[in-house]
Amino acid sequence: MRNIRTDVLVIGGGAGGMAAAVSAAKEGAHVILLEREDTIGGVLNQCIHNGFGLQFYQQELTGPEFSYKLENELKEKDVHVVCGSYVRHVDFASSTAYVLSSSGVQKIEAGAIVIATGARERPFGALLIPGDRPAGILPAGLAQRYVNLENHLPGKRALILGSGDIGLIMARRLTLEGMEVVAVVERMPFPGGLTRNVVQCLEDFGIPLHLSHTVTQVRGKGRLERVEVSQVDKEFNPVPGTAKHFDVDTLILSAGLIPHIEDYVRDLSTDPVNKGLSVSNTCETTVRGTFAAGNNVAIFDLVDYVAAEGWIAGRHAAFRALGKARESVRIPVVRKGMVGALVPNMVDPQEHLRIYLRVKTPMDKGKIVLEELGIEKDFVYAVPSEMIQLVVNRDKFEKMNGADSLTVEVLP
Repeated sequence: MRNIRTDVLVIGGGAGGMAAAVSAAKEGAHVILLEREDTIGGVLNQCIHNGFGLQFYQQELTGPEFSYKLENELKEKDVHVVCGSYVRHVDFASSTAYVLSSSGVQKIEAGAIVIATGARERPFGALLIPGDRPAGILPAGLAQRYVNLENHLPGKRALILGSGDIGLIMARRLTLEGMEVVAVVERMPFPGGLTRNVVQCLEDFGIPLHLSHTVTQVRGKGRLERVEVSQVDKEFNPVPGTAKHFDVDTLILSAGLIPHIEDYVRDLSTDPVNKGLSVSNTCETTVRGTFAAGNNVAIFDLVDYVAAEGWIAGRHAAFRALGKARESVRIPVVRKGMVGALVPNMVDPQEHLRIYLRVKTPMDKGKIVLEELGIEKDFVYAVPSEMIQLVVNRDKFEKMNGADSLTVEVLP
């Protein structure tokens, strides 16, 4: 077993991990970036549509272009990238990772660790849909990989379950490649993806969106043949007499993403709403010297946000590793009112605060209230699929007057 020492170890080579590695290296840290796939970039490599980079790079890019720009920055900073590597175990007390790769077993000791493992798709088995288990049922991300990277169509006629962004984008992509998309069904009374994707991917192509509907049965011998769709009530129970049948050979699942944190939940605290790792506004977890950023903290709607948080995590990880970090008090953040997903979960009042939040239900207007800071911000129209961002200068924390928590509330 080889023993290796580095300042900052980054686990995960997607947008968050790459941005963290670049940021840490810019602060003078020696950085090792681990990625389990054969190439870095993560899901960006298969997202060939544009719409990325508008905030992070101030230009519109495709997913591969966004990844390519970050990869070039990694090369400029001489970050050591190890692809095809698997982190077997992390000892957070000593900031040590045990890694399997093509070069064998490695023990990597780091001054600080950044976890940027992203998210995974919700599988078919978790949806508890009655019926057969034929071929032709696959997650939207896998369908995207088949079409965009491997040049294979998953079928001829598809129905999409769930209106998350990947599912909406795949509705358009499959249509452009010659498949017929008969409908997108969503059990919530509002879409799960960005408004722009509903318009550009469904409405512009005449693809129906059935809200408050879900798949209630699948049928097929060997290959999927028929899908039953029913309307659901407020408790998501199927409404009798509303079933419709679609003869399709493909069912695409866009039923949400889950933060990929299974290997770390024994040692690091998680947020019950976000389902990801709890972090402060410096992206530090509940274990000093361990940071997290991206979709393993919460599911962000824009890759620009993921990269921005990765940048913050890498910078502060470098400070910690190089002995430049200030000891700080971390104040818990409390949700109130219509606040759903919320990042961060703790606040270091010595640093600027960037809040990301989702509302629980669509709102025509409302306001965000930071009670202890005396801050109110009005907004017009908000939906759960789109994050609201609020930046607070650290000077504002002088108004807290020793408060032991920061309340974030959304009011109508």
